[in-house]
Amino acid sequence: MTAPSLAQQIKDQALALGFSKVGVARVTDLADQGRYLQQWLTQGYQAHMTWMEDPRRQDIHLVLEGIQSVIVVALNYRTPDRAPKKGSGRISLYTRGRDYHKVLGRRLKALTRWLREQAPDQRHRWYVDTGPVNEKIWAQQAGVGWIGKNSLLLTRDYGSWVFLGVVLTTLALPPDPLHSAHCGTCTRCLEACPTGAILPGSIVDSNRCLAYHTLENPDPVLPADLDLQGWVVGCDLCQTCCPFNQRGAFSELTDFQPRPQTIDVPLTDFAHMSDQIFDDWSRGMALRRVKGHRLRRNATHRQT
Repeated sequence: MTAPSLAQQIKDQALALGFSKVGVARVTDLADQGRYLQQWLTQGYQAHMTWMEDPRRQDIHLVLEGIQSVIVVALNYRTPDRAPKKGSGRISLYTRGRDYHKVLGRRLKALTRWLREQAPDQRHRWYVDTGPVNEKIWAQQAGVGWIGKNSLLLTRDYGSWVFLGVVLTTLALPPDPLHSAHCGTCTRCLEACPTGAILPGSIVDSNRCLAYHTLENPDPVLPADLDLQGWVVGCDLCQTCCPFNQRGAFSELTDFQPRPQTIDVPLTDFAHMSDQIFDDWSRGMALRRVKGHRLRRNATHRQT
C-alpha cells in the first residue's frame, strides 16, 4: 500500500485534532490576493478598523518570507439557540462560549508542532483571526467554502457557523480545488440586514453594520439614527436567515456551548453592569473584548 502524501497526512492530523474541515491553498494560485480588500478599503468601508489597512493583509509573502502554501482549517461552532426573552440583550452566538482564539489556538499549535517534526527544514506559522491574514479568501482558495453574499465564509456542511485558522508554510503542497459559490439568486441576507450594510458583491459597509458598532466602534456615543434592535454584542441576522445555516450538525464541543450567564440577560442589567462585574461575567469568552463601557453604551443606546 502506498504511504499517504504529506498533504494527506496534514489533513488527517488536522481532523484528528478535532477540526471540522481542512484544505490547502497554493500561494501562487492567488496572485491578486489583495484586490478585493483594497477596493473595500478605498471605499472607506473599514470605518475605524485601521488594522485592516496593514499591507501584509494584501501580500502574504510579507507575513512569512518564502511562503508556498496556506493550510486552512475550520471548526464548527453551531449550537442550538433561540431568540432571547423580550427586553433582553441579544448576543452573537460566536461570543457566548469559550474564547475561540483559545480553542482553535490550542489545536493549531499542536498541528504546527507536528508539522515541524515532519518538515524541520521548513518554516511554519499559525494564526487565529488576530494575524494579518485574510483567512476568508484563503479558505475559499483551499476549497473549504466560499465567500457568501454576506461576506462570510460559507460551507456546505456548516454554513457560516465556523471559526477559521491558518498555518502558513514554506512547504510546496498540492492545492485543493477552489470552492465554487452556491448562493445562487438568494438574497435573504441582504434583505435581513436592517441597516442595508450588505451591498452587492459580497461587500459589507462597516459604517452601517450592527456587529461593527457593537463590537468595534470606539466612539463613546453611537449614531443617533442607529437602532440596535436589542443587540449588545455582535449581530447574527445575516447568518440566521441563511439556508445553509439552518442545517448541519451541531458542535459537540463543550467549549462552544453558550454559557448560562449570556442567556436572557435584561438590557437594564447590561446598562448598569460595573467594570468589575463585567470582568467576572465575561471571563474566558470572546465577548470580553467589548469591554464594560461599550456594553453599557450599547445597552443604553436606541433599542427596539
